[in-house]
Amino acid sequence: MTITIDNDLDTATLPDRIRRFPFPYTGDNYRYSANVEPSRKLTVTEAGGWGTTVVDVDEFYVEDLKLRAEVLQRDPSRINTLPHMRPAVWDAIVTLLPEMAEDNPDTMSWQRDGDRVRWRNTLLNLDIEFTVGDDASLPTGDPLDFLGSQIQDDIVFLEQRDKALWLDAGVVTFAADWSIGFDVGMSFTEIHSPVPRVHEEKIISRAQHFLMSLQPGESYRRTNWTMTVDRRLDTSTETYPQWAGDRSTISTDPALPERVHLRVEVQQLIRLPRSGAVLFLIRTYLLPLTDIAKVPAWRRRMGEVLAELPDDMAEYKGIIRYRKAASDWLLSG
Repeated sequence: MTITIDNDLDTATLPDRIRRFPFPYTGDNYRYSANVEPSRKLTVTEAGGWGTTVVDVDEFYVEDLKLRAEVLQRDPSRINTLPHMRPAVWDAIVTLLPEMAEDNPDTMSWQRDGDRVRWRNTLLNLDIEFTVGDDASLPTGDPLDFLGSQIQDDIVFLEQRDKALWLDAGVVTFAADWSIGFDVGMSFTEIHSPVPRVHEEKIISRAQHFLMSLQPGESYRRTNWTMTVDRRLDTSTETYPQWAGDRSTISTDPALPERVHLRVEVQQLIRLPRSGAVLFLIRTYLLPLTDIAKVPAWRRRMGEVLAELPDDMAEYKGIIRYRKAASDWLLSG
């Protein structure tokens, strides 16, 4: 895809990580909103476009999955499945992997005969057979661990009961300052209680109502964003001491444009067709300010958003100490 905008930027010269980046801002200011749209829809940006697949496989695929395995080895609390959610995890496997194979036919294939499946993934040098519903037939004996080893997204399962949604399973290794170990078993409303403004504006109640109204097989998506110092995917609550200090020092670091990354989550919201559970996929993308600046429209717009962002939102996102320095650099170009 090549798109030339009026600043004479030829997108064909940009690397894939920029052309395919899900730039989240549509205007010069930002407020929380549902911003939900159908999945698999191409979103055109000034640099290219994104969004035609539910599970995106990019240049960081092998690297990200290696990191996930390392995180889970160090901290098994990042994966948790309440017993009644095992069928939902299998539902996700038989829903997502065939679609991945269809989207990536050169590197993946899914062949099913009854409950027997052969799954090949040449990116991971994997060629296995397993039986749907039989945990022991999988390489690790854990269906959620297996699914998490095949897709870059963090994976969360919500069950609908008692007129609410409950987080009852998930593997989350790339969280933006939250903890799957803490949140498992909590309601959707409880999980989002710390977010500023969303309750007064009834965003969470509307979001839950939307998710509960999804029909089997329906799939939607939304974006969310923050910023991260360095290309650090794992900014979970558990690793807070390892990265929190950078927030206080980065504003005066001459390397700020290289080190500060725009962190965007593309969140897929899927009502699984067989179990009825709501599958919540969270795919995290990171792009340094130096790459943002290669797209002049992005540079200006992000600078304006950061400059205008209310303090309570900047505080919640953890960027209040350096958002002005980042904005000043972006708007100086």
